[in-house]
Amino acid sequence: MTLSRLRSDVVRLLPPILILIAIGLVVAACAAPGGSPGASGSAAVTPTPPAAIPLKPVTPTEPFSLLAWLFTPIFQAFFILLVVLDKLTGNIAIAIVLMTIIIRIILIPVFRRQTVSMKRTQMLAPEVKEIQRRFKGDRLKQQEAQRQLYSERGINPASGCLPAILQIFLLIPMYSVFSQGLQNFDPQPMLDVFGFRIIDLQCAAAPIVTAAGHVTNPCLDPSAFGINWGVPEVFIGQPGGMLSGLSLLAIISSLLQLVQSRMTLPPHDPAMADDANYRIQRQMAYIFPFISLLYGSFLPAGLFLYWITSTIFSIVQQYLIIGWGGMFPLFGWQPSFAVGHTPRFPVILPPPVDPKSRPATSPLGGSAGRAVQADRTIRHKERGRQGRRGRRR
Repeated sequence: MTLSRLRSDVVRLLPPILILIAIGLVVAACAAPGGSPGASGSAAVTPTPPAAIPLKPVTPTEPFSLLAWLFTPIFQAFFILLVVLDKLTGNIAIAIVLMTIIIRIILIPVFRRQTVSMKRTQMLAPEVKEIQRRFKGDRLKQQEAQRQLYSERGINPASGCLPAILQIFLLIPMYSVFSQGLQNFDPQPMLDVFGFRIIDLQCAAAPIVTAAGHVTNPCLDPSAFGINWGVPEVFIGQPGGMLSGLSLLAIISSLLQLVQSRMTLPPHDPAMADDANYRIQRQMAYIFPFISLLYGSFLPAGLFLYWITSTIFSIVQQYLIIGWGGMFPLFGWQPSFAVGHTPRFPVILPPPVDPKSRPATSPLGGSAGRAVQADRTIRHKERGRQGRRGRRR
């Protein structure tokens, strides 16, 4: 129980940290003169805003540009999808929402496996606790027995890490789509695939740059509902640095992540109130979602809209598979609609394996193995008795 909880907490903590590190590397690659997921060429003598350089596939020349080059195909796929949806709807915010829904529909099987595996792990918690009691003091035996138990009951621990890693790989190019694709005066080269032009944006021939270094004629209209989705949007403080301002979108994202995080918890068990790991796990469900507030002042608003839509999609998907989970009671409030609720597609735990089918060396034990050993012992004694009788004769 303790090991599985710690792994779950680590998996939940790693994505925000890795996202910050990965985005920092991409920002460094993109901020360099002539290097973005798009811009390539020699460094300019005078500082030029990245948005004033045509967005082209990068040519890898050093580690940072190599990272941007690796994400270029994903960037192009997302950017092409966003541009097509923007032209169909005429609203960049609606296009972002639709693009997110399309991506999440494609990834339904991946996230479903994660949710099912997580729920089965919670259902097996009593058996895991019994393994830890049986092999107390022998961590190797504990891990081996727990690994076999998970294998027998259809749980793949790696399935919980895959969606977290996948989200990171999606967020990195998605960040560039909003921060560069929506601000650049000429992203047309990114819409050309193998010499074929997917769509003609008819961008301006040259950028219009203000004295402050801002491009005023982006090829795509980044504004919708009064928000520029290509830049950070804060209502308190100033955008540009960590904790330099507070974003309303970051607050909404954090609250939705709080709901999603609590739904992944097992239902509240008063008998576990004195368990330290149980308390830590539930406290983390309150703390981790608010990490978004730290970088709300320097990530583009479009990325938060993508994350908000993706989180809502996850909440709906979790509701259909595991129901409300540990969402309630919330601050002592237990609504009637959450009492006895049964999810639409409940998780079923595979039946336990017959101990007789386990090998004698199984850490979980097998009656077949013990029977064979006992049988051999009995036969050995019988042979000894017969031998002694023979010698007496």
